[in-house]
Amino acid sequence: MSNKMWGGRFGGGPDAIMEDINASIEFDRKLAPQDIVASKAHVAMLASQGIVTPQAAASISTGLSDIAGEIAAGSFTFSRALEDIHMNIESRLASLAGADAGRLHTARSRNDQVAVDFRLWVRDTADALQLQMHALQLALATRAREHAKTIMPGFTHLQTAQPVTFGHHLLAYVEMLGRDRGRLRDARARMNECPLGAAALAGTSFPIDRHQTARALGFDRPTANSLDSVSDRDFALEVLGAAAICAMHLSRLAEELVLWVTPQFGFVALSDKFTTGSSIMPQKRNPDAAELVRGKTGRIYGALTGLLVVMKGLPLTYSKDMQEDKEGTFDALEALSLCLAAMTGMILDLAVDTKRMKRAAGAGFSTATDLADWLVCHLNLPFREAHHVTGRLVALAEARHCGLEDLSLDEMRRVHAAITPEIYGVLGVRRSVESRTSYGGTAPKNVAAAARRWLARLAKEAKTFHPQEPTA
Repeated sequence: MSNKMWGGRFGGGPDAIMEDINASIEFDRKLAPQDIVASKAHVAMLASQGIVTPQAAASISTGLSDIAGEIAAGSFTFSRALEDIHMNIESRLASLAGADAGRLHTARSRNDQVAVDFRLWVRDTADALQLQMHALQLALATRAREHAKTIMPGFTHLQTAQPVTFGHHLLAYVEMLGRDRGRLRDARARMNECPLGAAALAGTSFPIDRHQTARALGFDRPTANSLDSVSDRDFALEVLGAAAICAMHLSRLAEELVLWVTPQFGFVALSDKFTTGSSIMPQKRNPDAAELVRGKTGRIYGALTGLLVVMKGLPLTYSKDMQEDKEGTFDALEALSLCLAAMTGMILDLAVDTKRMKRAAGAGFSTATDLADWLVCHLNLPFREAHHVTGRLVALAEARHCGLEDLSLDEMRRVHAAITPEIYGVLGVRRSVESRTSYGGTAPKNVAAAARRWLARLAKEAKTFHPQEPTA
C-alpha cells in the first residue's frame, strides 16, 4: 500500500528495510508539542490571509488541540508506517477534522515544518538549561558564602601550590557557568528566527504572512533566505557546542568531587542520596553520581561531532541525512540537563571537613611563595634571587622533614643572613590567604564580597528571565 500522505507518485509500499531506515517516529515524537503549536500558528495565518476559510481553520485547530490532549494522556497511537511525528499528527487530524485536515499543509513542506519544530524544541530546551545552570550557580554561590573563610590547598599539576579558600574554589565554577549561560543566550538570540513559510526550499506562491507566524511562535522575525531556512542546523550545533563546554566544566568539578571524597583526600563527604555501595566490599561508598556526570560528557561531545560530520558534506538544501540531527541532539541536551540536576544536588549535599582541608593546605610548603614575596618586600631582593633563597629553605625543611615555619631563625639565616623574625608572620596558611587581596584573589573578604555579588545578581536574573512563549 502506498503512503496516503505522499503516495500519488508511488504505487507500492516501501520495503521493510526501507521502513526501518526511514522511520523517525521513535525519537521525533518528542517534537509533538512543537509540531502542534507551529501548525496552529500556520493555520491561523492561512485563515487571516484568506487562504483557508475560518471554519476550516477552526476545525483544524480544534483537532490539533484534541491530538495534544491524546498525546498528553498517553492514548495517542504512534504509527511507524507513517514515518515521523508530522505524518502521525496529520493522519490523526484527518480522522478528526475530515477533509479540512488536508488544507493544513497548504503553503508549507515537511522541510520547513521540521525546521521550525526542531528549532522550537532546541530553543525551549536551551531556556530550560539556562534555568538549571542558574540553579547550580545559586547552589555554588550559597556554599561559597558559607565557606568564604574555609582554607584548602590550591593545586597546580595536582600538586599543592598555594592556600586558597573553598569558597573561592566554588566561585570559579560559578564564573564558568556564567560563561556557559552567556553562550546559550547568544545562541538563542541567533536562532530566534522563524523558518516556517520557506516551504520545500524556494518559498511559496501563496500570499502568506511569515511575520505573523514568526510573532505567534515567539520569534523575532522570519528567516531571510528560503534555502538557508530549510538547510540550516547551526542553531543545534551552537547549542550543542555550548552544551559540550558546559559538560566539560561539570566533568572537571565531578572529577574533583571524586578525588575529594576519597580517604586519601577526605575533604568532603556525600550522603546516601548521591552515592552507592559495592556488591562485595561493604566499606565502600562510591561517588557514582559524580562519575556518571563525568562519563556522560563523552556522549555530549559525540553528539556535537556527529552532527558536524552529518552536515559537513551536504549541498543545499534538504537531504534525508539531516534526519540524523535530532536523536543525538535530544540525547545530549537531556543528558546535560540530568548532569546539571545531579551536580546541583551534590553541591547542596556536600559535607565539608574544614579541619582536614586546612591541614592539607599547610602541607607541601604551600606558603613558599609568601616567603619569597616577603624577601622581596622586606629585604628588597629581586624576585629571582628570592625564589632561589626560598628554594634552598624548602630543601632544608624537606631534609629535616618539617614545615617552613618549623625551621629556626638561625637555620634560615644560614641561607640568607638578613632574614628577621618577622618572616614567621607570613608562613601560616591563614595569613597567606588573608594577604591575597588583589582583585579576584582568595582573601576571605574578597570571597565573601564576590559571593554576595553573585547571589544578588542571580536573584535579579531570576526575576527578569522570562523566555518568550509561543502564543499560537
